Amino acid sequence: MTDAVGLSPSAPPSAGAADPYRWRWVALFVILAAEVMDLLDSLVTNIAAPAIRQDIGGGESTIQWLGAAYTLAMAIGLITGGRLGDIFGRRRMFMLGAAGFTLGSLACGLAQEPWQLVAARVAQGLLGAVMLPQGLGIMKEIFSPKEQGAAFGMFGPVMGLSTVGGPILAGWLIDADFAGTGWRMIFLINIPLGLFALVGGRVFLPAQGEGRTVRLDLVGALLAAIGAAAVIYPLVQGREHDWPLWAFALLAVGVAVFGVFGWYESRRKAAGADPLVEPSLFAKRGFSGGMVLGLIFFTAMTGFWLTFSLYTQLGLHYSPLKSGLAGVPASVGMVIAFVASQALQRFGRKVMHVGLLVMTAGVLGLMYTLHSQGAGVTPWQTVPALAVTGLGMGLVMAPFFGMVLASVETHETGSASGTLTAVQQLGAALGSAILGTVFFERLKTADFASAEQVTLWAEIGMLAVVFAAIFLLPMHARPEGEEPGEGSQEDGAGAEAPGPRKEGEQLPV
Repeated sequence: MTDAVGLSPSAPPSAGAADPYRWRWVALFVILAAEVMDLLDSLVTNIAAPAIRQDIGGGESTIQWLGAAYTLAMAIGLITGGRLGDIFGRRRMFMLGAAGFTLGSLACGLAQEPWQLVAARVAQGLLGAVMLPQGLGIMKEIFSPKEQGAAFGMFGPVMGLSTVGGPILAGWLIDADFAGTGWRMIFLINIPLGLFALVGGRVFLPAQGEGRTVRLDLVGALLAAIGAAAVIYPLVQGREHDWPLWAFALLAVGVAVFGVFGWYESRRKAAGADPLVEPSLFAKRGFSGGMVLGLIFFTAMTGFWLTFSLYTQLGLHYSPLKSGLAGVPASVGMVIAFVASQALQRFGRKVMHVGLLVMTAGVLGLMYTLHSQGAGVTPWQTVPALAVTGLGMGLVMAPFFGMVLASVETHETGSASGTLTAVQQLGAALGSAILGTVFFERLKTADFASAEQVTLWAEIGMLAVVFAAIFLLPMHARPEGEEPGEGSQEDGAGAEAPGPRKEGEQLPV
């Protein structure tokens, strides 16, 4: 039976059905359009931040909030986003998320005050967290096991093109200043993409019945949101107020709230209810270590891109387009690493260690280049260091989820992958907060070159912590088809093999 449009069935076929869903490949492109919107919006404000601040004002913290507000809201929303699809239907939640994300983009493009833009970014993040997990769940339903590899494999090229092209597109749109829109066009361009996702979702995504017996943990979600906001807010705003006592008190409150969150989740699980996060996960050394690793690594990576973009535009006076082009070598290095990672799987966590060393070498090389060339440094002179940095980033990111999920039991996989994705987004918010604060704090007493050098030293310190945390992971990801416990716990044979993303899991940016 089809719906009123005549294309989408009333219930999706199973992945192994003899008669596969007719419009599955068209549906894939609808889902990819949603992914592109998210990937672009997580990247473009690094390039646009100086132009935005020059146009609508705001303090230095406004620049940090442009990225942190989006990723923090995304982290909070992803905790429950996937389960909303289980309860109310994935197509319905996909369309609701796409519509809300598009309206949020329009609000960003029309914002006249910094607080309006930050609020619209929060809306984008929350609605994006409703939209993104649904597409991944639909893909697992409409593609057969044999086709899923090819379908999920499309995410790699899309992510690569978005990573390379996003900053360039943002810089070009700002410099082109179409109809006087300037920076606003980086958000308005989401409107046609959003409309395509909305209409395409209505026509080509399969409908799904409601009523799966999953109960939302609203109290847990609220505790996680309060804890995250209580940590991020003082890190961003404390510097502008000369680090008052309330900033440190709020940080302490945030840490305490996360403790209450852990206690509440354990109590909820013991009562037979559905927790947001399986408490048993934190008893696993590999998973707990992976959370620490992921939080610090994505903090370092996001902070690197933010401060590099600020330095090139404010310190070296690059145009937005020139600044976007300057970062291309690192994006290309990341894409190369993702492609090469398939051939390197057998080396397990050694790949991540090598990646950290390569990335550190790239950051040191960038520091040397910026110091030796001074204010006259050109994008061409930074190509070698940035390419090496990007290559190292990719070698760490590519095996991350598979390695961290190595000792997780099968019934914990959904909760574990969703939690890791939320940690990834929280790390991105912390990157804008922490390294952005280091950068601007140094600017109080020094020039832009010195601020960038200090920030890069902080980056190297974070990478050293990540290097140590990798030793907490199993040696290898679990071979496909092998259940936890079949192999040695010590060598990590009980790990899950890297593969298609789980519902609620995002590709890293």
